[in-house]
Amino acid sequence: MEIIPNVHLIPNIVANPYLLIDPDGLTLIDAGLPGSQRKILRYLADLGYAPKDLKRILITHADFDHVGGLAALKAASGARVYASPLEAQAMLDRHASRPLKPRSMVTKLLFNLMAGLFKPARVQTDELLLDGKLLPVLGGLQVVETLGHTPGHISLFAPSAGILFCGDSIVSEENGLRGSSGANNWDQAKSDESVRKQAALGARILCSGHGPVVMDAAGKFPQV
Repeated sequence: MEIIPNVHLIPNIVANPYLLIDPDGLTLIDAGLPGSQRKILRYLADLGYAPKDLKRILITHADFDHVGGLAALKAASGARVYASPLEAQAMLDRHASRPLKPRSMVTKLLFNLMAGLFKPARVQTDELLLDGKLLPVLGGLQVVETLGHTPGHISLFAPSAGILFCGDSIVSEENGLRGSSGANNWDQAKSDESVRKQAALGARILCSGHGPVVMDAAGKFPQV
């Protein structure tokens, strides 16, 4: 699904992957659950691209629903993988970058089951992403440190297009936007701070890891 020219949401994948198209090749933001690589590569093919046209894979954080298809995509395309230092280490260790905090035994059992079913393959990061780094994507894609959901979470902002890819730092729901919270949130105070930081960027379009894309996003950010 094309959001704006050269920016696509690849549909029907848990944890939204976004495809960015530049003259020098393709960039993917996040990689879905294990097995999602098949839908991602099929989407590329439907647009007329081969796997080798995928040059970069940018990871917002190392949760299994964002990195599950990563190893297979890297193997198929030869794309370089980018992530923050803490999330890169988590991908090497094959686990989330922070412990989860289930509030009941049922939730704990569910988390343990999902971790066993969806354990991603080990992936070596090719380039580390630090706050403020500018990538040659969409006329300049800025790395924004957005800690809270995880200790190394990043978002990505393209000022020229006014589009913000916020991973799980902000969740898009039918009734609006909310900041990360709950059992899978590492630090609530930092999460709230990251919401305020992103609201100040002036993004016109918000692309979250979960839920629909929000157009005309100014004024719709959560108040925290």
